[in-house]
Amino acid sequence: MTTTNERPHVLIVGAGLGGLFLGALLEKANIPYTIFERATTVKPLESAMFIMAPMLTLFAQLEILDEFIAISKELSTFSTNRESEGPFSTLDYSAMEAITGYPGYIVSRPMFYNLLQKQIPATKILFGRRVTNILEMESKVMVQTADNRMFEGDILVGADGAYSTVRQRMYETLKQQGRLPKTDQKDLPFSCSCLVGQTRSLDPEEFPVLKEEHSRYFLTLAHDQPYSVAVFTTKQNTFAWMILHRLEKSTSKASTEQQFKTNESTEWSNPHTTTVMCDKTRNVVLPIVRAGEDGGDNSNTTLTIGELFDRTDKELISKVKLEEKIFTTWSAGRTVLLGDACHKLHPAAGQGAVNTIQDAVILANLIYTLPSISNSSITNMFKAYQDERMPAVQASYKSSQIGTKIMSKGFSGAVARFIFGHLPDWLWRLQLGAASRYTPSVGFLKKPESKKEERGGGSGHFGKR
Repeated sequence: MTTTNERPHVLIVGAGLGGLFLGALLEKANIPYTIFERATTVKPLESAMFIMAPMLTLFAQLEILDEFIAISKELSTFSTNRESEGPFSTLDYSAMEAITGYPGYIVSRPMFYNLLQKQIPATKILFGRRVTNILEMESKVMVQTADNRMFEGDILVGADGAYSTVRQRMYETLKQQGRLPKTDQKDLPFSCSCLVGQTRSLDPEEFPVLKEEHSRYFLTLAHDQPYSVAVFTTKQNTFAWMILHRLEKSTSKASTEQQFKTNESTEWSNPHTTTVMCDKTRNVVLPIVRAGEDGGDNSNTTLTIGELFDRTDKELISKVKLEEKIFTTWSAGRTVLLGDACHKLHPAAGQGAVNTIQDAVILANLIYTLPSISNSSITNMFKAYQDERMPAVQASYKSSQIGTKIMSKGFSGAVARFIFGHLPDWLWRLQLGAASRYTPSVGFLKKPESKKEERGGGSGHFGKR
């Protein structure tokens, strides 16, 4: 790697999962960095994440695996249900540990975010610092924040989400120079909107499924409505829930939200849109039982999603657009993109956060072995980063498309669910292994001993029961 005097100072814009994970890796590598976050406090979406073997191996390298397991719950099954008709497909994840060395886990996204934030010294995250301008000089890059302060570094990483300010500034410059491909000039498309939230901690006696040792994932297709409802149980005795609304045709933020000009978040800040979606779906019946007051089985009732709404703090309900796009230009000069800033994937297959973390791992490895901080070395490093990551991102994009079909209504969704619900056991086991085959590791940290009995390992694909 570079000598101590030549170690690059890395400026990271965005304190989301990608920015924090990259920061945690650079902290371990003793590489100087600063994280800039526009918000005064970050509010992670109140959703849940499905984490599989390759991520757990990375957590072991970072020495946070035990803490992660303490806040997570093993996933046992994923069942798909038609409203009021019971399950017609159940995917069994109990074989995952034998195949990959680790079980799959469901974790609350805010809990996971807090775990990552603990790995970063408070002095290295500057909250309330919105980057407004980027200046590249011959041998340095500088960012200007809204309070007119200037910060200098050697590498700038845009980890600031789907509507990345860093990407917008970089693309503006490339477009002026005639170097930006037309595909990267198009708006981010989306064909699905989503409402997410997480209940307060609930009484397991009232909701018996919370008492189960393992997590359960329920997907319910609403009757005569274009909605799918996903519910996860968590270690904290909460229900993390998500409502997907498949639009009739793709659109973009620019064409649907002219009234919102900030372009800084995928969240729809108008509370009315959240209320409307809650009202339209609150009577959807879930395959989850609520215990009767007398404790007898005959008095048990099934839940509606509205009952989970009522047990969720309103400020923790968010409406988001689920954009899908892989950009082809990930870097220019001393600036590089990471995570949603360069590839936005539908969450149906659990690929977004996983790919963001894998971006951070590959980029940290390359920064650690950077021979010098010259322009040519940094350009070559960025090319190697995109060359390494692009095939995996493209594969994940295809997987997310399958996941989208599984979670959607209509004929194609029914076909996808039938196929994945009737795979023979041997093929489902192959699917579990293949879902985790891409396993990048941190090159400058000790690798844990492999727990695999068969080759496998990744996150968030679907398969058979």
